Amino acid sequence: MKITYLGHASLSIETRDKTLLIDPFITGNELAKDIDIDKLHADYILITHAHQDHILDVEAIAKRTGAKIISNYEIVAHYAEKGIEGHPMNHGGKAKFDFGTVHYTNAIHSSSFPDGTYGGQPGGFVIETNHHRLYIAGDTALTYDMKLIPEIIGELDLAVLPIGDNFTMGIDQAIRASKFLDCNKILGYHYDTFGYIEIDKNEAFTKFANSKKDLILLPIGGNLKI
Repeated sequence: MKITYLGHASLSIETRDKTLLIDPFITGNELAKDIDIDKLHADYILITHAHQDHILDVEAIAKRTGAKIISNYEIVAHYAEKGIEGHPMNHGGKAKFDFGTVHYTNAIHSSSFPDGTYGGQPGGFVIETNHHRLYIAGDTALTYDMKLIPEIIGELDLAVLPIGDNFTMGIDQAIRASKFLDCNKILGYHYDTFGYIEIDKNEAFTKFANSKKDLILLPIGGNLKI
């Protein structure tokens, strides 16, 4: 599994034969100006919630690629009205796809479309393939529910956690989350895009290392394999 960081909370995940995009917000992110959305491939687009900084490029990419949306019922219904196919989910549920299984997990946040209409309840995802298990937290506060993920779903290879604070968990809470998840390998995201969520990266690396956790911060366009 290859994971490419596209800035903010946007990821491209390549499994053996499918490509998943997570929360594509690229054209509105000055830091991601070198990413061309017209060159991005997607078989599926997974959306954690309806805020603009997570859905801005969904429609353009989905209509160009024919990607299928996976998200909560309200978000899937919103894009269905635009002629985009989707698979609706809700908290605690799981569904099988041709790339693996997706579990829809709890997140504590808000969720509304840019026009203020209801975007359903926010969530996160655990993506399971034959060889890997990846948790994407979405925008969330620290929640004790994270303890249930390794207990019920199984051991994680990687957890993707927001670390920018203010709107989500910050560094210290993300470390606690990694302990709840019993996961030592963390990919940080949702930081530095704008002033409210700028972080001290050296402080982040030091604190994670002191907690015996491996924090990964990728440059935009950078990738890792698990």
